[in-house]
Formats: sequence, C-alpha cells, structure tokens
Amino acid sequence: MNRKTFYLVSLGCAKNTVDSDSMAQLLSNEGYRSVPKASQASVLIVNTCGFIGPAKEESFKALRDLAREKRRDQLLIAAGCLTQRYGVEVAQKVRGIDGVIGTRRWMDIVDVVKKLRKGNHPGTLYHLPEAPTVGRDEGNTLRVAVEGPSAYLKVADGCRRPCAFCAIPLIKGTAVSRPVENIIHEARVLRDSGVRELILIAQDTTDYGHDLGLKDGLAVLLEQLTDSVPDMDWIRIMYAYPGYVTDRLIEVMASRKQILPYLDMPLQHAHPKTLYRMKRPSNIEWVHKTLDKMRAAFNDKPQRLAIRTTFIVGYPGETEEEFQALYDFVEQTRFDRAGAFQFSFEPGTSSEALGDPVPAEVKEERYNRLMELQQAISLEINQSYVGQTLDVLMDAYDNGITVGRSYRDAPEVDGLVVVDGELSLGEIVPIRITGGFAYDLTGVPVGLNILPLPAVMNFGDGNPNRELL
Repeated sequence: MNRKTFYLVSLGCAKNTVDSDSMAQLLSNEGYRSVPKASQASVLIVNTCGFIGPAKEESFKALRDLAREKRRDQLLIAAGCLTQRYGVEVAQKVRGIDGVIGTRRWMDIVDVVKKLRKGNHPGTLYHLPEAPTVGRDEGNTLRVAVEGPSAYLKVADGCRRPCAFCAIPLIKGTAVSRPVENIIHEARVLRDSGVRELILIAQDTTDYGHDLGLKDGLAVLLEQLTDSVPDMDWIRIMYAYPGYVTDRLIEVMASRKQILPYLDMPLQHAHPKTLYRMKRPSNIEWVHKTLDKMRAAFNDKPQRLAIRTTFIVGYPGETEEEFQALYDFVEQTRFDRAGAFQFSFEPGTSSEALGDPVPAEVKEERYNRLMELQQAISLEINQSYVGQTLDVLMDAYDNGITVGRSYRDAPEVDGLVVVDGELSLGEIVPIRITGGFAYDLTGVPVGLNILPLPAVMNFGDGNPNRELL
C-alpha cells in the first residue's frame, strides 16, 4: 500500500470543512494523495465536531467505525473541535487512535504524521498546544472550501463573545482576524478557478477586524473585496452577530451589487430574560429597528432582503411565557428562513450552573410548534415569488432535474430551486418561478418552452435545518 495516501472525514459546519481542506492541502504539498476509501489509505483522519451533544456522538461514531476496521499499517488521527476540548478523553473512549491534534493547530498535521511514522512516542501522540496564533499561522494554505461553483472563505477564527450556552471560545479561543490582503488574494484565486459565489464565514463575521484595530471591519473588508474582485458574481455573508450590524455595513451591502441581499444573523431567542440568561444582546427593540432599517435599505432594489436566523428552544429557565414571546416574534418578523434546535447541556460553558431543567418533551413540543409556524411563513413567502424571475446558480443535475440556488439560498442550510431538464452547472441562469413550497421553489428557464415541474413539496431531505451551526 502507498504510504503517502490519506482518507479524511470532515464533520460539522462549513468552518470545519475549511480546516479539513487546509489540512488536505498541506498533506498534498508533502506528496500525499487523497483516496475515496479508508481501506486505500495509510493515514485516516477525522476532523471532529464538538459543539453540541449530537455532534459529539457523531464524531465518536466516525472514530469508532474507522478504529474497528483499522489495519496495523494504518494511522488513525483524531482532529478538530472535539479533540481540542476533550483531548485525552477522546483517545480513552476510542481505542486505536494513534494521534490527537486540536483545531487550533490543524496546520501541524504533517508534523504529527511524521512523528507517528517514527514511532518513538509512548502510546497516543497528543498535540494540543494552546496556540495564540490560530487564524494567522496557516502554512501558506488557502483558507477555503470549494463546493461546486461556490466557495467558503474563512475571514477569522475564534470568538470573543460570552454566550453562556456556547463552547466555541473554549475550543477555538478568542477571535483572530485574517489579514485583508490574504483574503483578497484567495478571492482572486477562487475567481480565476471559476468560482461564482464567495461565502464569507467566521464564528462571528461582524467582529472581523476588531483585533486589527479596524472600525466597522466587515464593511471595510467588503469594500476592499468588491473593489479588488469586481467580477466575482456573488458574495454572501454568514454568521452575523446581533448588535454589530452597523449602519455602514447596511450601506455597503445595499450599494455593492456583488454583495447578495441576504444576511444570516442567529438571534437565538426573542425574550429579554432568556437572552440575558444566555448572555446575549437582549435589546429586542434594537433587533426590530435594525431589521426595519435593513429591509428599508433594499426597498428600491430589484431584490428584497432575505434574512435567515436560528433559535434555541428549551433553554434553562425558559417559561411558557418566554417561549410565547419567541413564537410571537417569529410570527411578527417573518423571516425568510429560520432554523431551531433544542438546548443541549454543555459542561464547561457558563450555562452549566443552570443545569438542564426543561423536560425533553417540552423542548420537543416547543420545537415542533415553532417550526410549524416557520414552515407556514416560508411557504407564504416562497409562493410570493411565483411569476417572478430569479437568477439561479446551478449546482447539480440528476435524473432529468437540475437544482440550484437563488440569492435567498445559502448552500446546505436553505432551500433549492428545482428545474426540469439539464442546464449547465456553474452557470447563473434566469429562472421564472412556477411553484413555491415550504422550503423550495420550482421554475423554468426564461425564454425556453419547458413545461413546469409537477407540484412536489420538497426536493431532497426537505429539512429546514440542514445546518444549524
């Protein structure tokens, strides 16, 4: 077997996928070749997720599955968020792990493999330094993950927010912004490779540049990015933090045509007392005013603003009154997309002292109630697009159907536009919308005489929460 082959499993969010692709770049530069099957690889890597309970269990399962089938001539390395937070515990729970590397030092993956090859270490090799350079010491890799015609570009890593339920600062450390020139260089490389959509990601994109001494750092970055790469078709912003969507950011979004009229802003709740216990911004009046201001900024634009958010139900101490306030807020505000997840107790976070007092059946009932409401809202909003024409970026073709996404749809987490027939992948095609459903739209290419698709409720899994984190 070729000793320079690797098999990499990437779990969790798009931010993790970028780290996985960066590790793959470093291994490839060292002469390693990626293979599609674990049985073909000399090095097995699982880039784990450790954000909430179900994600941890998925990571442990992936490690156990590989460890169970691992041969003596193979190395198994556990990487990522789970290992950064739990370290030794991971290797203790999964026998057969040779190396453990945390998310803060993914860039040391080649050195870890070399040390394991030498075999002069006792037991499992742990590489878990508390590195303050995360986000900058990147081994000359592109901090991107390309998914067809779209690409995620990580602009920062880590988080300095105090959210009580969140383990990210424990895992990633404080926020570290990447230099503007690095981001612009990578955007140019992506453009030259044929990428049509650039998706800016971080734990908190609106905190970009704080550590660089920039005021309104995200707005500054967007201005320089659109000036430097004016022929990038779409630029999408994910993971905005309430309270930091500034007037300047809104103005830049509204005035730069490449920046999609779309914002992902996880609000987590809508009752001030719940938000206070979450250690989140609790000024709901600010939220209302900012959403109104953002929507007004796009009133005279060809496309209205699409807003996506996520919520937590069943947070410790959430009363029926507090949940009702959240329900009423969603009903009143009418988000284009909204996902929800049930509170997951995470030891080590500042919410640990609150315990997990809301019964599972109450969490489930509230979750179902909220999502049924959002489905009805999404259905009504989607149906309002019937008869309109939307530019759609074509992503995939299968069995006579092409699927793509409009400006309203981020990859994996939002809806799809489903078109009968085969269209060129990677192209942005004007589509006349013929059907609107709870999650997805159907349509036909403008100028082509194609019968519309039959009414189907969903394409794919139909899950409104394809990604929550």
